[in-house]
Amino acid sequence: MRLPFVTEFPSGCGSLISSQFSFIPTASTNPKAALKSKIVAEFRPQSLIDELLLYKRSEDQIELKEKQLSTMRVDVCSTETLKCLKGKAPR
Repeated sequence: MRLPFVTEFPSGCGSLISSQFSFIPTASTNPKAALKSKIVAEFRPQSLIDELLLYKRSEDQIELKEKQLSTMRVDVCSTETLKCLKGKAPR
């Protein structure tokens, strides 16, 4: 159901509504409301979902690597071992 804006009411009703409500902001009189309307109109939930999934995968990857490192016995003084952990070892 679409509600009409103040300007869309039949003649005479606008004054009745104005007397009941001191001020009804519209997009043309309130730039903040216009910005909010634009944000809501342009919102694409799928792109947000995609970004959240990428973030979740990244977090899962970090958690997995932390678990793997915690179970390994690593000589942190060995530069060669550290290079291998960073993935910079020669192949």
